[in-house]
Amino acid sequence: MSLQLKWDGHTHTKFCYHGSDAESEAYIDRAIGLGFQRYSITEHPPLPDGWVPDGKLMAELAMPEAELPLYMEYVSNLKRKYEGQIEIGAGLELDYLQGALSYTEAIVDRYQKQLEDVVYSVHYLPGRGGMRCIDFTPEDFADNLLAYYGTMERVVDEYYNHVEAAIEWASGLPMRKRIGHINLIEKFALKLPPIDEAQMKRRLEGILPLLAKGGVGIDVNTAGLRVPTCGKPYVPEWFFAACKERGIPLVYGSDSHRPDHVGFGYDWFEAQAKRS
Repeated sequence: MSLQLKWDGHTHTKFCYHGSDAESEAYIDRAIGLGFQRYSITEHPPLPDGWVPDGKLMAELAMPEAELPLYMEYVSNLKRKYEGQIEIGAGLELDYLQGALSYTEAIVDRYQKQLEDVVYSVHYLPGRGGMRCIDFTPEDFADNLLAYYGTMERVVDEYYNHVEAAIEWASGLPMRKRIGHINLIEKFALKLPPIDEAQMKRRLEGILPLLAKGGVGIDVNTAGLRVPTCGKPYVPEWFFAACKERGIPLVYGSDSHRPDHVGFGYDWFEAQAKRS
């Protein structure tokens, strides 16, 4: 695959309440220093009221609705400020919201003319007491998802059922779109019962034709490398190669929540991309 464009396609901002309050200039200046030519800003948009049962956690997951237009204006200003230095992509990391797709559709309809990038992610599964984060803490996962489904096999299947539904929905988007951190279910792998690798491979192989048919790319998310309970990218090497073989877009994503995260793990992405 071509590496002509050095691109970080998954990044966050001060509008993320579980990240850094640093201004985006600190992120973008680092990206320029590292030789990136395109930098997509893909913040978490608001969520429906009470989406998760934990009110304190809810406040940290996404910006309030009133801030979404401020965020979009913020990104527009950055695009103008950095014109000629680096291409800034205006985007969002949308969530697959089972039972509330109309909420996401309303956001896309409102900002369709401005949105250039959508990272579409599965962060939530039905669990004990309502929707639960798959990537909050290993203890929360064990108490509210593993205990609810009974086995890791059932949790993993539910996760990939959601991913398949997400691909179907994303295929209708007119802008650049990709599925976020497709193996996020492995974030706490070293703290939870083992995941059956054969099951994972079977589900991921089933996803390949859906991505190709829908024109949906993959966020080659390296954040798992900096998570002690994971220790690897959220895209397996064999899956990367299989996507490349089928012409499925592969976009590096640092998933930066702090300026020093920008460019993290790009060497891994570059090595995979150069393999024949």
